[in-house]
Amino acid sequence: MIAFQLAHLKVMTEAAEAAYPLECCGLIAGFRGADDDLVASRIVPSANLATTSHRDSFEVDPKVRFDLMRDLEDTDEDIIGHYHSHPDHPAQPSETDLSMVYEPDLIWIILSVQQARVADTRAFRASGDPVSFAPLDIHTSESNDVQSLETDI
Repeated sequence: MIAFQLAHLKVMTEAAEAAYPLECCGLIAGFRGADDDLVASRIVPSANLATTSHRDSFEVDPKVRFDLMRDLEDTDEDIIGHYHSHPDHPAQPSETDLSMVYEPDLIWIILSVQQARVADTRAFRASGDPVSFAPLDIHTSESNDVQSLETDI
């Protein structure tokens, strides 16, 4: 399970709708809890630097990643996942997504955008050889207090 504040989902939703009909992307920082449950603490949008079509692929800007890694030094937070949108496609991992699993410990959040509006948001964990995706539950809270989210899971 992964827990988000509603404000986190709003950031991802707004990025996905603004990027439509192209894919948006970004990173998710947070905490790993008991039983491998996760709590998001911040969403960091990125430009999509994919060298192929931005309609069906994404690449997070390495500068965004390195800046976030520096920000997380000496904290309990880690990069726990990334998000991207699927314009006019379901919130399900694609063949392109399967081929891009380089860090299997990162969670994948996929937002389906239909006619410029987010229609569905889903979470996945990659595993196995060959790689496959397993769905994760998404828990939301209106709380701005990350500690309360941590105790919820």
